[in-house]
Amino acid sequence: MTRALILGLSCILPFVAGCQEEKQQETPASHSARFQEPHRPQLHFSPAANWTNDPNGMVFFEGEYHLFYQYYPDSTVWGPMHWGHAVSPDLVHWEHLPIALYPDSLGYIFSGSAVVDWNNSTGFGTTESPAMVAMFTYHDPIGAQANTGTYQTQGIAYSLDRGRTWTKYEANPVIQNPGIPDFRDPKVIWDKTNQQWIVALAVQDHTSFYTSQDLKSWSHLSDFGYEFGDHDGVWECPDFFPIQVTGTEETKWVLLLSINPGGPNGGSATQYFVGDFDGKTFSLDPEFAQNVQNNQGVWVDYGKDNYAGVTWSDVPTTDGRRIFLGWMSNWQYANVVPTQVWRNAMTIPRELTLHKLSQGYRLFSAPVKEVELIQGESTSIDNAASMVTGSILHQTTADGSSGMRIALTFAATPDGMVGIELSNAKGETMRMGFDPASNQFFSDRRKSGDLGFSANFAPGIDYAPRVASTEAPISMDILIDVSSIELFADQGATVMTSIFFPTEPFSTVTLISENGSHLASATISALSSIW
Repeated sequence: MTRALILGLSCILPFVAGCQEEKQQETPASHSARFQEPHRPQLHFSPAANWTNDPNGMVFFEGEYHLFYQYYPDSTVWGPMHWGHAVSPDLVHWEHLPIALYPDSLGYIFSGSAVVDWNNSTGFGTTESPAMVAMFTYHDPIGAQANTGTYQTQGIAYSLDRGRTWTKYEANPVIQNPGIPDFRDPKVIWDKTNQQWIVALAVQDHTSFYTSQDLKSWSHLSDFGYEFGDHDGVWECPDFFPIQVTGTEETKWVLLLSINPGGPNGGSATQYFVGDFDGKTFSLDPEFAQNVQNNQGVWVDYGKDNYAGVTWSDVPTTDGRRIFLGWMSNWQYANVVPTQVWRNAMTIPRELTLHKLSQGYRLFSAPVKEVELIQGESTSIDNAASMVTGSILHQTTADGSSGMRIALTFAATPDGMVGIELSNAKGETMRMGFDPASNQFFSDRRKSGDLGFSANFAPGIDYAPRVASTEAPISMDILIDVSSIELFADQGATVMTSIFFPTEPFSTVTLISENGSHLASATISALSSIW
Protein backbone atom coordinates (compact mmCIF):
# COMPACT_ATOMS: atom_id res chain seq x y z
CA MET A 1 0.00 0.00 0.00
CA THR A 2 1.35 3.48 -0.76
CA ARG A 3 1.95 5.54 2.35
CA ALA A 4 0.91 9.07 1.65
CA LEU A 5 3.14 10.83 4.15
CA ILE A 6 5.18 10.51 7.30
CA LEU A 7 3.44 12.27 10.13
CA GLY A 8 5.21 14.59 12.57
CA LEU A 9 6.59 13.42 15.88
CA SER A 10 3.57 14.80 17.71
CA CYS A 11 1.50 12.16 15.92
CA ILE A 12 4.14 9.44 16.21
CA LEU A 13 5.03 9.43 19.89
CA PRO A 14 1.67 8.21 21.24
CA PHE A 15 2.08 5.00 19.25
CA VAL A 16 5.65 4.50 20.38
CA ALA A 17 4.34 4.59 23.92
CA GLY A 18 1.77 1.97 22.99
CA CYS A 19 -1.03 3.69 24.92
CA GLN A 20 -3.81 3.57 22.38
CA GLU A 21 -5.31 0.13 23.00
CA GLU A 22 -8.54 1.38 24.59
CA LYS A 23 -9.75 3.14 21.46
CA GLN A 24 -12.65 1.47 19.60
CA GLN A 25 -14.04 1.99 16.15
CA GLU A 26 -17.45 3.59 16.17
CA THR A 27 -20.20 1.09 15.38
CA PRO A 28 -23.42 2.79 14.22
CA ALA A 29 -26.53 1.94 16.22
CA SER A 30 -28.57 1.79 13.05
CA HIS A 31 -26.95 1.40 9.65
CA SER A 32 -30.18 2.27 7.88
CA ALA A 33 -30.32 5.59 9.74
CA ARG A 34 -26.63 6.44 9.61
CA PHE A 35 -25.50 5.23 6.19
CA GLN A 36 -27.36 7.83 4.14
CA GLU A 37 -24.71 10.51 3.70
CA PRO A 38 -24.16 11.90 0.19
CA HIS A 39 -22.22 9.41 -1.95
CA ARG A 40 -22.35 6.68 0.73
CA PRO A 41 -22.18 3.27 -1.05
CA GLN A 42 -25.25 1.10 -0.51
CA LEU A 43 -23.91 -2.09 -2.12
CA HIS A 44 -20.28 -1.91 -1.07
CA PHE A 45 -18.48 -2.18 2.25
CA SER A 46 -17.34 1.11 3.74
CA PRO A 47 -16.23 1.94 7.30
CA ALA A 48 -18.75 3.49 9.68
CA ALA A 49 -16.55 6.57 9.81
CA ASN A 50 -13.11 7.86 8.83
CA TRP A 51 -10.38 6.59 6.53
CA THR A 52 -9.90 3.18 4.90
CA ASN A 53 -7.66 1.74 2.20
CA ASP A 54 -6.32 -1.78 1.48
CA PRO A 55 -8.35 -4.89 2.39
CA ASN A 56 -6.31 -7.06 4.75
CA GLY A 57 -6.40 -10.41 6.51
CA MET A 58 -9.26 -11.85 4.48
CA VAL A 59 -10.03 -15.31 5.85
CA PHE A 60 -13.07 -17.59 6.18
CA PHE A 61 -13.59 -19.30 9.53
CA GLU A 62 -16.58 -20.94 11.21
CA GLY A 63 -19.18 -19.53 8.85
CA GLU A 64 -17.82 -15.99 8.66
CA TYR A 65 -15.90 -14.09 6.02
CA HIS A 66 -13.49 -11.81 7.84
CA LEU A 67 -12.50 -8.51 6.30
CA PHE A 68 -9.77 -6.54 7.97
CA TYR A 69 -8.72 -3.29 6.36
CA GLN A 70 -6.29 -0.42 6.64
CA TYR A 71 -7.99 2.06 8.92
CA TYR A 72 -7.28 5.39 10.60
CA PRO A 73 -9.90 6.05 13.28
CA ASP A 74 -9.02 9.72 13.88
CA SER A 75 -9.41 11.29 10.45
CA THR A 76 -10.80 10.93 6.93
CA VAL A 77 -7.28 11.12 5.47
CA TRP A 78 -4.48 8.57 5.70
CA GLY A 79 -2.72 8.40 9.07
CA PRO A 80 -1.21 5.90 11.53
CA MET A 81 -2.56 2.60 10.28
CA HIS A 82 -4.69 0.16 12.28
CA TRP A 83 -6.57 -2.94 11.16
CA GLY A 84 -10.30 -2.26 11.07
CA HIS A 85 -12.53 -5.34 11.16
CA ALA A 86 -15.85 -6.56 9.83
CA VAL A 87 -17.47 -9.96 9.30
CA SER A 88 -20.10 -11.28 6.93
CA PRO A 89 -21.99 -14.57 6.62
CA ASP A 90 -22.55 -14.06 2.89
CA LEU A 91 -19.98 -11.58 1.41
CA VAL A 92 -22.76 -9.02 1.06
CA HIS A 93 -24.08 -7.97 4.49
CA TRP A 94 -21.38 -6.77 6.88
CA GLU A 95 -21.18 -6.33 10.64
CA HIS A 96 -18.69 -3.77 11.92
CA LEU A 97 -16.49 -5.01 14.77
CA PRO A 98 -13.99 -3.18 17.00
CA ILE A 99 -10.51 -2.41 15.71
CA ALA A 100 -8.47 -5.62 15.62
CA LEU A 101 -4.85 -4.42 15.59
CA TYR A 102 -3.39 -1.15 16.87
CA PRO A 103 0.01 0.45 16.33
CA ASP A 104 2.56 -0.25 19.05
CA SER A 105 6.21 0.42 19.84
CA LEU A 106 7.29 -1.46 16.68
CA GLY A 107 5.24 0.77 14.41
CA TYR A 108 2.02 1.20 12.52
CA ILE A 109 0.11 -1.89 11.34
CA PHE A 110 0.37 -1.94 7.54
CA SER A 111 -1.18 -4.48 5.16
CA GLY A 112 -1.05 -8.24 5.48
CA SER A 113 -3.06 -11.45 5.49
CA ALA A 114 -4.58 -14.07 7.79
CA VAL A 115 -4.91 -17.86 7.80
CA VAL A 116 -6.36 -20.59 9.99
CA ASP A 117 -3.60 -22.70 11.58
CA TRP A 118 -5.48 -25.98 11.23
CA ASN A 119 -2.52 -28.18 12.26
CA ASN A 120 -1.48 -25.91 15.15
CA SER A 121 1.97 -25.40 13.65
CA THR A 122 2.39 -22.27 15.77
CA GLY A 123 1.30 -23.82 19.04
CA PHE A 124 -0.99 -20.86 19.61
CA GLY A 125 -4.13 -23.01 19.63
CA THR A 126 -4.91 -26.71 19.34
CA THR A 127 -5.89 -28.95 16.45
CA GLU A 128 -9.38 -29.06 17.92
CA SER A 129 -9.54 -25.26 18.34
CA PRO A 130 -7.13 -23.79 15.79
CA ALA A 131 -5.88 -20.24 16.02
CA MET A 132 -6.45 -17.62 13.40
CA VAL A 133 -3.05 -16.09 12.61
CA ALA A 134 -2.52 -12.69 11.03
CA MET A 135 0.74 -11.57 9.43
CA PHE A 136 1.28 -7.88 8.81
CA THR A 137 3.92 -5.27 8.16
CA TYR A 138 5.22 -3.14 11.00
CA HIS A 139 6.06 0.36 9.72
CA ASP A 140 8.31 2.24 12.13
CA PRO A 141 7.54 5.96 11.51
CA ILE A 142 10.60 7.19 13.40
CA GLY A 143 12.88 4.94 11.36
CA ALA A 144 11.16 6.09 8.19
CA GLN A 145 11.67 9.72 9.13
CA ALA A 146 15.34 9.00 9.79
CA ASN A 147 15.55 7.11 6.46
CA THR A 148 17.14 4.06 8.05
CA GLY A 149 16.09 1.82 5.15
CA THR A 150 15.06 -0.95 7.58
CA TYR A 151 11.88 0.50 9.01
CA GLN A 152 9.47 -2.15 7.67
CA THR A 153 9.41 -5.63 9.25
CA GLN A 154 6.86 -8.45 9.46
CA GLY A 155 4.94 -9.41 12.59
CA ILE A 156 2.24 -11.90 13.52
CA ALA A 157 -0.71 -11.98 15.89
CA TYR A 158 -3.23 -14.68 16.77
CA SER A 159 -6.83 -15.02 17.87
CA LEU A 160 -8.48 -17.85 19.78
CA ASP A 161 -12.00 -16.39 19.78
CA ARG A 162 -13.02 -16.24 16.11
CA GLY A 163 -11.08 -13.06 15.47
CA ARG A 164 -12.73 -10.95 18.16
CA THR A 165 -9.53 -10.30 20.11
CA TRP A 166 -5.90 -10.56 19.06
CA THR A 167 -2.59 -11.20 20.80
CA LYS A 168 0.63 -10.06 19.16
CA TYR A 169 3.48 -12.57 19.17
CA GLU A 170 5.97 -11.70 21.89
CA ALA A 171 8.99 -12.32 19.62
CA ASN A 172 7.90 -9.98 16.81
CA PRO A 173 9.14 -9.20 14.23
CA VAL A 174 9.31 -12.66 12.64
CA ILE A 175 10.98 -11.40 9.44
CA GLN A 176 13.61 -8.70 9.80
CA ASN A 177 14.27 -6.15 7.09
CA PRO A 178 17.27 -7.03 4.87
CA GLY A 179 17.97 -3.36 4.13
CA ILE A 180 15.18 -2.45 1.71
CA PRO A 181 12.88 0.52 2.44
CA ASP A 182 9.81 -1.01 0.72
CA PHE A 183 9.50 -4.43 2.32
CA ARG A 184 5.88 -5.16 3.10
CA ASP A 185 2.37 -6.56 2.66
CA PRO A 186 2.89 -10.28 3.47
CA LYS A 187 0.45 -12.75 1.89
CA VAL A 188 0.59 -16.12 3.67
CA ILE A 189 -0.65 -19.36 2.11
CA TRP A 190 -0.35 -23.06 2.96
CA ASP A 191 1.42 -24.90 0.13
CA LYS A 192 -0.32 -28.26 0.40
CA THR A 193 1.85 -29.98 -2.21
CA ASN A 194 5.12 -29.14 -0.49
CA GLN A 195 3.75 -29.05 3.07
CA GLN A 196 5.04 -25.58 3.91
CA TRP A 197 3.85 -22.12 4.72
CA ILE A 198 4.78 -19.59 2.06
CA VAL A 199 4.70 -15.83 2.28
CA ALA A 200 4.91 -13.50 -0.72
CA LEU A 201 6.31 -10.07 0.10
CA ALA A 202 6.30 -6.89 -1.98
CA VAL A 203 9.91 -5.76 -2.18
CA GLN A 204 10.16 -2.44 -4.02
CA ASP A 205 10.41 -3.69 -7.63
CA HIS A 206 9.89 -7.44 -7.20
CA THR A 207 8.34 -10.17 -5.03
CA SER A 208 10.26 -12.24 -2.49
CA PHE A 209 9.07 -15.66 -1.34
CA TYR A 210 9.82 -17.02 2.13
CA THR A 211 9.07 -20.41 3.71
CA SER A 212 8.25 -21.57 7.23
CA GLN A 213 6.99 -24.59 9.13
CA ASP A 214 5.53 -22.67 12.07
CA LEU A 215 4.76 -19.10 10.87
CA LYS A 216 7.42 -17.87 13.32
CA SER A 217 10.77 -18.76 11.74
CA TRP A 218 11.15 -17.84 8.09
CA SER A 219 13.83 -18.39 5.44
CA HIS A 220 14.15 -16.83 2.01
CA LEU A 221 13.19 -19.03 -0.95
CA SER A 222 13.44 -16.98 -4.15
CA ASP A 223 12.63 -13.73 -5.92
CA PHE A 224 10.49 -12.92 -8.92
CA GLY A 225 9.68 -9.97 -11.12
CA TYR A 226 12.75 -7.88 -11.80
CA GLU A 227 12.39 -8.34 -15.55
CA PHE A 228 8.62 -8.82 -15.87
CA GLY A 229 5.57 -6.61 -15.65
CA ASP A 230 5.05 -2.92 -15.12
CA HIS A 231 7.73 -1.15 -13.09
CA ASP A 232 6.54 2.45 -13.26
CA GLY A 233 5.84 2.44 -9.52
CA VAL A 234 6.41 0.55 -6.28
CA TRP A 235 5.13 -3.03 -6.11
CA GLU A 236 2.65 -3.68 -3.30
CA CYS A 237 0.06 -6.10 -1.87
CA PRO A 238 0.92 -9.44 -3.49
CA ASP A 239 -1.32 -12.49 -3.54
CA PHE A 240 -0.21 -15.95 -4.63
CA PHE A 241 -2.39 -19.00 -5.20
CA PRO A 242 -2.96 -22.12 -7.33
CA ILE A 243 -6.05 -22.17 -9.53
CA GLN A 244 -7.50 -24.74 -11.91
CA VAL A 245 -7.85 -23.67 -15.53
CA THR A 246 -11.54 -23.56 -16.38
CA GLY A 247 -12.72 -26.59 -18.34
CA THR A 248 -9.51 -28.55 -17.81
CA GLU A 249 -7.65 -30.59 -15.18
CA GLU A 250 -4.66 -28.24 -15.39
CA THR A 251 -3.58 -26.12 -12.42
CA LYS A 252 -1.47 -22.96 -12.69
CA TRP A 253 -0.22 -20.49 -10.09
CA VAL A 254 -1.24 -16.84 -10.18
CA LEU A 255 0.61 -13.92 -8.61
CA LEU A 256 -1.33 -10.70 -8.11
CA LEU A 257 0.77 -7.60 -7.69
CA SER A 258 -0.48 -4.06 -7.21
CA ILE A 259 1.56 -1.09 -8.37
CA ASN A 260 1.43 2.63 -7.69
CA PRO A 261 1.78 4.54 -9.94
CA GLY A 262 1.81 2.71 -13.26
CA GLY A 263 -1.80 1.67 -13.84
CA PRO A 264 -3.10 1.42 -17.42
CA ASN A 265 -5.21 4.58 -16.97
CA GLY A 266 -2.97 6.34 -14.47
CA GLY A 267 -2.19 5.93 -10.79
CA SER A 268 -2.91 2.70 -8.94
CA ALA A 269 -3.81 -0.70 -10.42
CA THR A 270 -3.25 -4.45 -9.99
CA GLN A 271 -1.36 -6.58 -12.49
CA TYR A 272 -1.03 -10.35 -12.46
CA PHE A 273 1.25 -13.15 -13.62
CA VAL A 274 0.51 -16.79 -14.52
CA GLY A 275 2.98 -19.62 -14.22
CA ASP A 276 4.16 -22.59 -12.15
CA PHE A 277 5.60 -23.05 -8.67
CA ASP A 278 7.91 -25.93 -7.72
CA GLY A 279 7.95 -25.28 -3.98
CA LYS A 280 10.79 -22.78 -4.23
CA THR A 281 10.62 -20.77 -7.45
CA PHE A 282 7.77 -19.19 -9.38
CA SER A 283 8.37 -19.35 -13.13
CA LEU A 284 6.19 -17.67 -15.72
CA ASP A 285 4.32 -19.61 -18.34
CA PRO A 286 6.38 -18.97 -21.52
CA GLU A 287 3.40 -17.69 -23.49
CA PHE A 288 2.35 -15.40 -20.66
CA ALA A 289 5.92 -14.17 -20.28
CA GLN A 290 5.82 -12.71 -23.78
CA ASN A 291 3.01 -10.43 -22.67
CA VAL A 292 4.73 -9.03 -19.55
CA GLN A 293 8.22 -8.19 -20.76
CA ASN A 294 9.47 -4.70 -21.50
CA ASN A 295 7.40 -2.96 -18.83
CA GLN A 296 4.09 -4.41 -19.95
CA GLY A 297 1.38 -5.34 -17.46
CA VAL A 298 -1.69 -7.57 -17.69
CA TRP A 299 -4.34 -6.11 -15.41
CA VAL A 300 -7.02 -7.52 -13.12
CA ASP A 301 -9.14 -4.39 -13.65
CA TYR A 302 -8.51 -1.61 -16.15
CA GLY A 303 -10.58 1.02 -14.35
CA LYS A 304 -8.91 3.58 -12.12
CA ASP A 305 -10.61 2.40 -8.93
CA ASN A 306 -9.63 -1.14 -8.02
CA TYR A 307 -6.37 -1.36 -6.09
CA ALA A 308 -4.59 -3.58 -3.56
CA GLY A 309 -7.04 -6.42 -4.16
CA VAL A 310 -6.36 -9.85 -2.65
CA THR A 311 -8.34 -13.06 -2.10
CA TRP A 312 -9.89 -14.86 0.86
CA SER A 313 -7.97 -17.72 2.41
CA ASP A 314 -9.47 -20.92 3.82
CA VAL A 315 -12.60 -20.87 1.67
CA PRO A 316 -13.90 -24.44 2.10
CA THR A 317 -12.96 -26.91 -0.62
CA THR A 318 -16.67 -27.72 -0.96
CA ASP A 319 -17.04 -24.15 -2.21
CA GLY A 320 -13.79 -24.03 -4.15
CA ARG A 321 -13.97 -20.43 -5.31
CA ARG A 322 -11.12 -17.93 -5.41
CA ILE A 323 -12.85 -14.79 -4.07
CA PHE A 324 -11.29 -11.37 -4.57
CA LEU A 325 -11.88 -7.94 -3.06
CA GLY A 326 -10.20 -4.63 -3.91
CA TRP A 327 -10.00 -1.11 -2.52
CA MET A 328 -12.28 1.10 -4.63
CA SER A 329 -10.11 4.18 -5.05
CA ASN A 330 -6.80 5.43 -6.44
CA TRP A 331 -3.84 7.00 -4.65
CA GLN A 332 -3.96 9.92 -7.11
CA TYR A 333 -6.99 11.34 -5.25
CA ALA A 334 -8.05 8.99 -2.42
CA ASN A 335 -7.27 11.54 0.31
CA VAL A 336 -9.40 14.28 -1.25
CA VAL A 337 -12.54 12.65 -2.68
CA PRO A 338 -15.60 14.70 -1.61
CA THR A 339 -16.99 12.64 1.27
CA GLN A 340 -17.24 13.92 4.81
CA VAL A 341 -18.01 11.24 7.43
CA TRP A 342 -15.98 8.42 5.87
CA ARG A 343 -13.57 8.09 2.99
CA ASN A 344 -13.30 5.21 0.51
CA ALA A 345 -14.91 1.78 0.12
CA MET A 346 -14.28 -1.73 -1.22
CA THR A 347 -15.29 -3.24 -4.56
CA ILE A 348 -18.00 -5.86 -4.94
CA PRO A 349 -16.50 -9.26 -4.00
CA ARG A 350 -15.59 -11.14 -7.17
CA GLU A 351 -14.94 -14.71 -8.17
CA LEU A 352 -11.71 -15.14 -10.13
CA THR A 353 -11.41 -17.85 -12.75
CA LEU A 354 -8.50 -18.69 -15.07
CA HIS A 355 -9.13 -19.33 -18.76
CA LYS A 356 -6.92 -20.41 -21.66
CA LEU A 357 -7.59 -18.08 -24.60
CA SER A 358 -5.92 -17.77 -27.98
CA GLN A 359 -3.53 -15.18 -26.50
CA GLY A 360 -2.75 -17.32 -23.44
CA TYR A 361 -3.97 -17.56 -19.86
CA ARG A 362 -6.25 -14.79 -18.61
CA LEU A 363 -8.03 -14.12 -15.32
CA PHE A 364 -11.75 -13.43 -15.51
CA SER A 365 -13.71 -11.67 -12.76
CA ALA A 366 -17.42 -11.87 -12.01
CA PRO A 367 -19.55 -10.61 -9.12
CA VAL A 368 -19.98 -13.35 -6.53
CA LYS A 369 -23.27 -15.23 -6.75
CA GLU A 370 -24.25 -13.89 -3.32
CA VAL A 371 -25.06 -10.54 -4.93
CA GLU A 372 -28.32 -12.24 -5.90
CA LEU A 373 -29.31 -12.05 -2.20
CA ILE A 374 -29.92 -8.31 -2.61
CA GLN A 375 -31.21 -8.54 -6.16
CA GLY A 376 -34.89 -7.91 -6.75
CA GLU A 377 -37.04 -9.05 -9.62
CA SER A 378 -35.51 -8.63 -13.05
CA THR A 379 -37.20 -6.82 -15.91
CA SER A 380 -36.37 -7.82 -19.46
CA ILE A 381 -36.80 -5.40 -22.36
CA ASP A 382 -38.62 -7.27 -25.10
CA ASN A 383 -38.20 -4.69 -27.85
CA ALA A 384 -34.44 -4.32 -27.34
CA ALA A 385 -33.61 -4.54 -31.04
CA SER A 386 -35.68 -1.44 -31.82
CA MET A 387 -34.06 0.78 -29.20
CA VAL A 388 -31.77 3.62 -30.32
CA THR A 389 -29.32 5.91 -28.58
CA GLY A 390 -31.07 7.86 -25.84
CA SER A 391 -33.76 5.26 -25.20
CA ILE A 392 -34.51 5.14 -21.48
CA LEU A 393 -33.57 1.84 -19.87
CA HIS A 394 -34.46 2.93 -16.35
CA GLN A 395 -35.74 6.02 -14.58
CA THR A 396 -36.45 6.61 -10.91
CA THR A 397 -38.02 9.39 -8.89
CA ALA A 398 -36.40 8.12 -5.71
CA ASP A 399 -33.35 9.65 -4.06
CA GLY A 400 -30.98 7.45 -6.04
CA SER A 401 -29.90 5.48 -2.97
CA SER A 402 -30.81 2.08 -4.38
CA GLY A 403 -28.47 0.14 -6.63
CA MET A 404 -29.00 -1.48 -9.97
CA ARG A 405 -27.67 -4.33 -12.08
CA ILE A 406 -27.95 -4.11 -15.86
CA ALA A 407 -27.14 -6.95 -18.25
CA LEU A 408 -26.78 -6.01 -21.93
CA THR A 409 -25.90 -8.04 -25.00
CA PHE A 410 -24.93 -6.52 -28.36
CA ALA A 411 -23.88 -7.90 -31.71
CA ALA A 412 -20.25 -8.91 -32.02
CA THR A 413 -19.42 -6.05 -34.39
CA PRO A 414 -21.64 -3.05 -33.60
CA ASP A 415 -21.62 -0.14 -36.04
CA GLY A 416 -20.91 2.43 -33.34
CA MET A 417 -20.37 2.90 -29.63
CA VAL A 418 -22.68 0.91 -27.35
CA GLY A 419 -23.27 1.02 -23.61
CA ILE A 420 -25.13 3.10 -21.04
CA GLU A 421 -25.26 6.66 -19.78
CA LEU A 422 -26.25 7.67 -16.24
CA SER A 423 -27.62 11.20 -15.89
CA ASN A 424 -29.46 13.58 -13.57
CA ALA A 425 -31.53 16.75 -13.91
CA LYS A 426 -28.38 18.89 -13.74
CA GLY A 427 -27.05 17.38 -16.95
CA GLU A 428 -24.26 15.46 -15.23
CA THR A 429 -23.42 12.16 -16.93
CA MET A 430 -21.41 8.98 -16.47
CA ARG A 431 -20.90 6.82 -19.57
CA MET A 432 -19.60 3.26 -19.86
CA GLY A 433 -19.54 0.97 -22.88
CA PHE A 434 -17.67 -0.33 -25.90
CA ASP A 435 -16.06 1.50 -28.83
CA PRO A 436 -15.69 -0.81 -31.87
CA ALA A 437 -13.44 1.64 -33.67
CA SER A 438 -10.67 0.95 -31.16
CA ASN A 439 -11.94 -2.46 -29.97
CA GLN A 440 -11.90 -1.10 -26.41
CA PHE A 441 -14.31 -0.69 -23.54
CA PHE A 442 -14.47 2.79 -22.04
CA SER A 443 -15.39 4.66 -18.86
CA ASP A 444 -16.12 8.36 -19.26
CA ARG A 445 -16.68 10.39 -16.08
CA ARG A 446 -15.56 13.77 -17.44
CA LYS A 447 -19.05 15.23 -16.83
CA SER A 448 -20.02 13.08 -13.84
CA GLY A 449 -20.36 15.86 -11.24
CA ASP A 450 -17.77 17.06 -8.74
CA LEU A 451 -14.35 16.88 -10.40
CA GLY A 452 -12.61 19.85 -8.81
CA PHE A 453 -10.93 17.95 -5.97
CA SER A 454 -8.23 16.51 -8.26
CA ALA A 455 -6.97 17.14 -11.79
CA ASN A 456 -6.14 13.41 -11.94
CA PHE A 457 -9.70 12.25 -11.35
CA ALA A 458 -11.09 12.68 -14.87
CA PRO A 459 -8.45 14.05 -17.24
CA GLY A 460 -9.87 11.97 -20.10
CA ILE A 461 -11.67 8.78 -21.03
CA ASP A 462 -10.38 5.53 -19.52
CA TYR A 463 -10.01 2.55 -21.85
CA ALA A 464 -9.65 -1.24 -21.57
CA PRO A 465 -8.89 -3.73 -24.37
CA ARG A 466 -11.41 -6.31 -25.44
CA VAL A 467 -9.89 -9.67 -24.55
CA ALA A 468 -12.65 -11.96 -25.81
CA SER A 469 -12.98 -13.07 -29.42
CA THR A 470 -14.23 -10.33 -31.73
CA GLU A 471 -16.64 -12.88 -33.20
CA ALA A 472 -18.53 -13.32 -29.93
CA PRO A 473 -21.49 -11.11 -28.94
CA ILE A 474 -20.55 -8.30 -26.57
CA SER A 475 -21.99 -8.81 -23.10
CA MET A 476 -21.93 -6.29 -20.27
CA ASP A 477 -22.83 -7.02 -16.65
CA ILE A 478 -22.94 -3.60 -14.96
CA LEU A 479 -23.33 -2.94 -11.22
CA ILE A 480 -24.32 0.61 -10.31
CA ASP A 481 -24.16 2.06 -6.81
CA VAL A 482 -24.67 5.60 -5.51
CA SER A 483 -21.10 6.59 -6.40
CA SER A 484 -19.59 3.75 -8.42
CA ILE A 485 -20.01 1.63 -11.52
CA GLU A 486 -18.40 -1.76 -12.21
CA LEU A 487 -18.33 -3.30 -15.69
CA PHE A 488 -17.82 -7.04 -16.18
CA ALA A 489 -17.64 -7.44 -19.95
CA ASP A 490 -17.63 -10.68 -21.93
CA GLN A 491 -18.33 -12.84 -18.85
CA GLY A 492 -15.62 -11.02 -16.93
CA ALA A 493 -12.79 -11.13 -19.47
CA THR A 494 -12.48 -7.32 -19.25
CA VAL A 495 -13.29 -5.43 -16.06
CA MET A 496 -13.48 -1.70 -15.30
CA THR A 497 -14.30 -0.02 -11.97
CA SER A 498 -14.95 3.72 -11.67
CA ILE A 499 -16.18 5.93 -8.85
CA PHE A 500 -17.99 9.25 -9.36
CA PHE A 501 -19.54 12.07 -7.33
CA PRO A 502 -22.61 13.67 -8.94
CA THR A 503 -23.93 16.78 -7.19
CA GLU A 504 -27.33 15.09 -7.09
CA PRO A 505 -28.02 11.36 -7.57
CA PHE A 506 -28.21 9.96 -11.07
CA SER A 507 -31.86 9.19 -11.81
CA THR A 508 -31.92 8.05 -15.45
CA VAL A 509 -30.16 5.30 -17.38
CA THR A 510 -30.24 5.60 -21.15
CA LEU A 511 -28.89 3.44 -23.93
CA ILE A 512 -25.84 4.24 -26.06
CA SER A 513 -26.41 2.50 -29.40
CA GLU A 514 -24.89 4.60 -32.13
CA ASN A 515 -25.39 4.22 -35.88
CA GLY A 516 -28.22 1.73 -35.53
CA SER A 517 -26.18 -0.79 -33.53
CA HIS A 518 -28.69 -3.31 -32.23
CA LEU A 519 -29.16 -4.21 -28.59
CA ALA A 520 -29.90 -7.93 -28.59
CA SER A 521 -31.11 -8.18 -24.99
CA ALA A 522 -31.39 -6.12 -21.81
CA THR A 523 -32.25 -7.08 -18.23
CA ILE A 524 -32.50 -4.65 -15.33
CA SER A 525 -32.58 -5.63 -11.66
CA ALA A 526 -32.90 -3.47 -8.56
CA LEU A 527 -30.32 -4.05 -5.81
CA SER A 528 -31.29 -3.30 -2.23
CA SER A 529 -28.99 -1.70 0.34
CA ILE A 530 -26.69 -4.02 2.27
CA TRP A 531 -27.19 -1.84 5.34
